[in-house]
Amino acid sequence: MAAGKSFRGDYSLSFLGIPVAKATFESSYDGNSYAVNGTVTSAGLAAFFDDTRGTISTRGRLGDGRMQPSAFRADYVSGKKESLVDIRFAGDRVTSSKVVPAPKKRGKTWIPLGAGDLRGVADPIAATIIRAPSLDKVCGRTVKMYDGEMRVDLKLTAVSTREMSVPGFKGQTVTCRMGFQPVSGYRTDKRALTYLRDRSRIMVTFAPVGETGVYAPIHATIGTEIGTITVKARRFEATD
Repeated sequence: MAAGKSFRGDYSLSFLGIPVAKATFESSYDGNSYAVNGTVTSAGLAAFFDDTRGTISTRGRLGDGRMQPSAFRADYVSGKKESLVDIRFAGDRVTSSKVVPAPKKRGKTWIPLGAGDLRGVADPIAATIIRAPSLDKVCGRTVKMYDGEMRVDLKLTAVSTREMSVPGFKGQTVTCRMGFQPVSGYRTDKRALTYLRDRSRIMVTFAPVGETGVYAPIHATIGTEIGTITVKARRFEATD
C-alpha cells in the first residue's frame, strides 16, 4: 500500500432527478491508518424547505479485508434542531454510543440489539469503503453496519465492471447490488425499512482510491417507496 495519500470526493444527491443535497469527503491513508472527514448540506429546492448542514468523520485502521473504525461522529443542524451521533470502538467491538436527541420510547415492535451484534461492525461511512486486493474482490461480501442505533447487514453481490470517467478519475469500476437486511435496533413495523429489505434495488459502483487498496463509491442508486435516490461523484481525485 502506498503511504501518505490524500483524496477528495465531491458528491451530489438527487431525488427523482431533483438535487436535494451535496457532500464533500476528504480522506487520508497513511500506512494502515485512515481518516475521513466530510461535510453535507442541503441543496436545490430542498434548501428552501429544510436547511440542513452537517459534518461527518471517521477514523481507524485498515484491517484484514475490512475497515476497523476507532471513532465516528456526525453533527447536524436542521433549521434550529441539532443532532449528534458519536460511536467509539475498541478492538473488534463498539464501546459506546451517544445519540442526541435521545431516541424515543421503544414499542412492542422494537428488536433490541443482541449480545454479539456490535462485534466486527463498521460505522455508516466506513461501511461504504471497501478494502480489497483487486477490483473483482470488492463485492461478494457482507458488511456489518451500525449507525448508533440500528444494526444492518449489507450484502454486496457483483453485477458488472465498466470504465467510468468523472473529473479527477478515469478507470475501471465495479458495480455491486447491495442487499439491505436489518438485524436489530429497529422497529419491525417501519415501512421504509421493510421496503428497503424486501423490494428496494440498491446499486453501488466502486472506484479505486489511487493505489491504496481501498475502493469508495463513485455512483449509487437507492430505490425507495416514493422514488429513486441517486448519489454521484462530481469529482473523485487524489490531492497529493
